[in-house]
Formats: sequence, structure tokens, C-alpha cells
Amino acid sequence: LPEGVNISKEARSAISRAASVFVLYATSCANNFAMKGKRKTLNASDVLSAMEEMEFQRFVAPLKESLEVYRREQKGKKEARKDKDKKTDSEEQDKSREEENDDDDERMEEEEQNDEEEVDN
Repeated sequence: LPEGVNISKEARSAISRAASVFVLYATSCANNFAMKGKRKTLNASDVLSAMEEMEFQRFVAPLKESLEVYRREQKGKKEARKDKDKKTDSEEQDKSREEENDDDDERMEEEEQNDEEEVDN
């Protein structure tokens, strides 16, 4: 909305109701496409097809662009998580190796002390 525009409570309520009806209608149409595909889960193509069926073609291109941006963001997040997990795994392996080496060093020291005690006896 442009700056300085005020909306009455009644208008907000009407817009809210209209948005709810629109979403329900779009969901119902998308559900019909999912059912035709013998699926229970709605997907993006169902929603895009519903927009076309509802004669909201002007929304299809922006929705496709938004979907593509969303998918790229999710892919980037997934790759970042994967890289973080690899780094964490690598650090944990390094830490485990250090702990194993420390344990080995302690055992060797104990064995040396035992050997020295046996020689003294």
C-alpha cells in the first residue's frame, strides 16, 4: 500500500476473509489436480495448475519465480548443512584420533613404569 493509506477495521476484516476464501478455493482446486494424479499430497505443480484453472494466469509467472528462488535457497541451506556436518565429522574424527593417541601415550608410559619397576625388583 502507498504510504499514508489508512484501512478501517471493517476493511481489514473483509480483506482477511477474502484472502481466506481465496486460499481455500485455490487449495480445493489444487486438491482436485492431486486427486486426478492419484495423490493425497498437494505439490507446487498442483497449485500452479489451479491458478490457471481459476483464471489467475497473471500469478503463475511470479509464483514460478518465487518457487525457483525458494528451491535455490533450500538447496543452498542443504549444501551448507552438509558442509557443516562434514566439517563437524572431520573435527570429531580428529579429536577422537587425538584422544586415542593420548590414551596410547598413557599406556606406553604405564608400561614403561611397570618395566622399570620390574627391573628394579
